[in-house]
Amino acid sequence: MNVFPKDTTFKYSWRAYQKKFLDRLDEYIVDNHLHVSAPPGSGKTILGLEMMLRLGNPALIVAPTLAIKNQWIQRFCELFLDTETVPDWISSDIKKPGLITVCTYQGIHSTSEVSEEEEERGAKSSKISVSELIKRLQKQKVGTLILDEAHHLKNAWWRTLMELKTEINPTVIALTATPPFDVSGTEWQKYIQLNGPIDAEIAVPELMIEGDLCPHQDLVYFTLPSLEEEKKIEDYHIHASAFFEEIQNDQVLLDAIERHPVYQVPMDHLEWIYNNISSYTSGLVYLNFRGKKIPDIHFEIIGDQQKYIPEFDFFWMEELLDFYLLVDHMNFKDYDEHRTNLENRLKRQGFLDQRIISFFNSKNMTQILNSSIGKLHGIKEIVDFEFSVLQEELRMVILTDFIKKEYLNTGEQNNITLDKIGAVPIFEKLRRENFQNKKIGILTGSLVIIPVSTKRMFDEFCNKKNVSGITFSSLAYDQDYLVINLSEQIKHNIVNIITEIFQSGGIQILIGTKSLLGEGWDAPKMNTLVLASFVSSFVLSNQMRGRVIRTDKENENKTGNIWHLVCFDSQDIDGGQDLNNMKRRFKTFVGISHKTDPTIENNFERLDIGVIENKNQISEINQMTFSVAKDRAGLVQRWKTALDKGNILVEEIQVPAENMTTMDELKMDYLGKMAGNLTKVIVSSVLLFWQDLLLGLLKNIDSINSVKSFSILASLLGIVGLCVYGGKLYRSIKQYRRCMNLARQIESLANVIVSNLIHEKVIRTSIEKLRIVSSFSKTKNTFCYLKGGNQYENSQFIQTLQELVSPIDNPRYLLKQKKSFILFRKDRYYPVPEIFAKNKKNAEFFKKTWDKMIGKSDLVFTRTIDGRKILLKLRFQSLLEKNGRIEHLHKWIR
Repeated sequence: MNVFPKDTTFKYSWRAYQKKFLDRLDEYIVDNHLHVSAPPGSGKTILGLEMMLRLGNPALIVAPTLAIKNQWIQRFCELFLDTETVPDWISSDIKKPGLITVCTYQGIHSTSEVSEEEEERGAKSSKISVSELIKRLQKQKVGTLILDEAHHLKNAWWRTLMELKTEINPTVIALTATPPFDVSGTEWQKYIQLNGPIDAEIAVPELMIEGDLCPHQDLVYFTLPSLEEEKKIEDYHIHASAFFEEIQNDQVLLDAIERHPVYQVPMDHLEWIYNNISSYTSGLVYLNFRGKKIPDIHFEIIGDQQKYIPEFDFFWMEELLDFYLLVDHMNFKDYDEHRTNLENRLKRQGFLDQRIISFFNSKNMTQILNSSIGKLHGIKEIVDFEFSVLQEELRMVILTDFIKKEYLNTGEQNNITLDKIGAVPIFEKLRRENFQNKKIGILTGSLVIIPVSTKRMFDEFCNKKNVSGITFSSLAYDQDYLVINLSEQIKHNIVNIITEIFQSGGIQILIGTKSLLGEGWDAPKMNTLVLASFVSSFVLSNQMRGRVIRTDKENENKTGNIWHLVCFDSQDIDGGQDLNNMKRRFKTFVGISHKTDPTIENNFERLDIGVIENKNQISEINQMTFSVAKDRAGLVQRWKTALDKGNILVEEIQVPAENMTTMDELKMDYLGKMAGNLTKVIVSSVLLFWQDLLLGLLKNIDSINSVKSFSILASLLGIVGLCVYGGKLYRSIKQYRRCMNLARQIESLANVIVSNLIHEKVIRTSIEKLRIVSSFSKTKNTFCYLKGGNQYENSQFIQTLQELVSPIDNPRYLLKQKKSFILFRKDRYYPVPEIFAKNKKNAEFFKKTWDKMIGKSDLVFTRTIDGRKILLKLRFQSLLEKNGRIEHLHKWIR
């Protein structure tokens, strides 16, 4: 059987955003790929099944877990076939493909993983080779490959799927709620190679409008380190300062740096300097700090006419030690004993880990803040607060990373000091201080604890699933709780059973691990989530958040609070690494702001917390957060107000003002040109009207004829000058207007990018439908986005514009604009983005567009000796400037 039954169709109506997406299906699959990013609750499974039917080919569906695999089959039968019976043409065995074959990533990989030893001896195995698997899929004429939760990037799985994809050449449908934007560039390229570029994004606000997600908000609770942890942090800072003091006076290190060939004969090592500019600069900074005279040749190499050398600080010490210990073993081999001693001490004190030297963002420091015991108290405060508001309606899940069974014991009392974060320590903290008789439970892969009061409910759900013979044991030190013995009989059903008890209110606070209750788990009645997890990755944090934002059919008024825990480091000017990780996490999802005029965006700033200057503010901030959390009715109204403000979620780039300094210089350059041309126009006007002026003054002079002849000549010169300089004045005014403020500057650059992306056929949307929108804020940050393009086009626009405004690193081509105004004594350079620098022809077209829209420039190829010298100077300047971080923001606007 290789065609779907005629009556196979979706039995319900499509949501507006789903219909909008399906209407553009033909446009999306032009490249034989369809890559969709959509949040939990958007119906990705249903959309995937509908796309499969429209393509009309036998399909292979790959899912991340057994539960999600079974969900695909269940949804197809219920919603498309209107039956609970699975037809025989749907296979869940990859070795026996059917019209529809559904398997897991792990299943498809392990099935095809035949060892060389088995192949050589011809041994019988349940496994089949990849080539045999491909033959069976080809025989079944599989033409559609659906990758659910497509962010699963394990190398072995990727290789197997890429081989399948290459051989059977299917249409690939990739579905994910969480594209892995935070992976390395190489991993991202592999992700795109398998799944294709992102074609469409279904945004959270669209689902909110349709009622597919409930009103929800992110809340941050700040904690402080315990006294013991504070002492560790203080010791860490003391040790770092002591190390800095030591390096400042290390005579052996000074000798090693001073004798390095790159400082002795730098002209012989230009290639090394080019490839190691930060190491080279750190040595110069250190030598200057130690009172050594820096020869002029070094300033010539780095193009620093002012001979400026920055102060030696922790940043430069990290660069210097990286240079001395990790970068150049050959030229420091005479100092091996000193280097080994230094390296071992750095490792022991936690400043060197996995070949990364860091004094304040180290693994040890991060671990102290991440797992701070203060967070246990924070969880208890949040639990008590939410219970005081919701009482019996509370359905809270607390997700953490580890179980920590060692905090259980078999005695009559459990007085173990709770000094780590984990499922059991959290349970113990809440159990020991449970004065309100809250119903608390644990659900993990190897430990399940339920209140005694839910025993009857547990038995009822077991009977429904035909599970019997379950044994329990009382918690040794608290008879109000039961530990379920996880036999093989119950393991497959325990998650469903405990979830049903939680849904029914038998458990109000469920503590679990992210590995079990992360991807694919669903409990619609959950109204509060506490993320007691240390993950900061895009994928995991978004998955966990997605558990609480789903709607509940039985409660139209459901709202969700999502609590994040941060341990504040008062000794760090930025609040510490835990806060920095949280800010990164907030970039990965869109939510409602806490501002007076609410907006929908994707950054930490939307919480409107402001700058925390000292730890004394923490208590006040937490109380303000509790006020926001309590007003769930106000949350509903804030979403309504914010949703009414927009109809599209745009991705925009935020560029700090310091990244736009060259454009500011260009503005002044054009201002100078404008002033010069204006002066020339005035002179030309005087010459033009010379005749009338002179005749009026000298009408009684006998030599009038000769004066008249001269004035005619002057007038002719005036006419010519007025035409020439009038045109130049007009052009310089236009150029100045393009750069007169930050918004105009970024818009001018964006226009160049769009024109070239259209020429490269990266943007295929008609230019009449496109509009560049730019603005700048009071803080002088610049914002820009492209309106009218599809998801892929907008993403490429943002990425390319970012290359253009980022500090110069290693571009293949540069654009050089010569100084033309006396105030500016250096030429300006701009990188040609990589997509336009593949060859000289493309780069020259980019230059041509630039000359027309920005101003005349020269194209510089950096892979020559002269080009590399220029690049070296520019990279040195970039290193010193330490420009601000460019951000990508998502905002709901009209």
